[in-house]
Amino acid sequence: MNAKAIVVTSGKGGVGKTTTTANVGAALAKQGEKVVVIDTDVGLRNLDVVMGLEGRVIYDLIDYFEGRCKLKQAVIRDKRVDKLHLIAASQTKDKSALSEERMRETIRLLLEEEGFDRVLIDSPAGIESGFQTAASAATGALVVVNPEVSSVRDADRIIGLLESREIDEVRLIINRMRPEMVRRGDMLEVDDVLEILGVKLIGIVPEDERILVSTNVGSPASLDDANKAGTEFRNIARRVRGEDVPYPSMEAETSGFLLGFRRLFGGR
Repeated sequence: MNAKAIVVTSGKGGVGKTTTTANVGAALAKQGEKVVVIDTDVGLRNLDVVMGLEGRVIYDLIDYFEGRCKLKQAVIRDKRVDKLHLIAASQTKDKSALSEERMRETIRLLLEEEGFDRVLIDSPAGIESGFQTAASAATGALVVVNPEVSSVRDADRIIGLLESREIDEVRLIINRMRPEMVRRGDMLEVDDVLEILGVKLIGIVPEDERILVSTNVGSPASLDDANKAGTEFRNIARRVRGEDVPYPSMEAETSGFLLGFRRLFGGR
């Protein structure tokens, strides 16, 4: 991807968007990029917890927006990965404190003056003002979707909004894939999701219970070589950087779901 400011988003909550932001950000930093991940889920911040940095947050994004600190003071460096940084969301404000203009200026400063190679913006779920602010500064997007009806349907709407903002580099991450469920016909196949949503794939992350463990202990799984999901998050980072990396095999029998999904999406 050519995009340097990438919004990580989803149509609904609970699909693994924040975990994806932490893991792809950590993997990019491990691969040599100077990266900052920004939590824009004001009032419900979790990115700092997933990354194990909650104890180091003094100033947050809204503190910077409202002039209580300088930008450098809101940026926290991860001591485990030298090139990984975080700007946390506020727990005490609401989404009305966000500003599209300030967000765009913040991203410009981070890339042009603070020397960051890549900014990942963790968007709130849904299509309200928080998403609009997060997307306003982005030139690329990673859309996280689970292979299930409601997630795919909501992702379709988000993709339309991203395209209306003329964000050209929209890539899809299918998260929590379970090949055995696909084989039984209980989960949508990768090809079906791609046909419905019509955007390019950049990652297929398998279901892995060690992801839950990693979020609970505040250590991104992409920093650990011993789990399947972490390996795929590292591969996603490599693809973001332009490498041609094979996708994991998710072979399955035809599920028979596609016709029903097409009805949901107006016969597309």
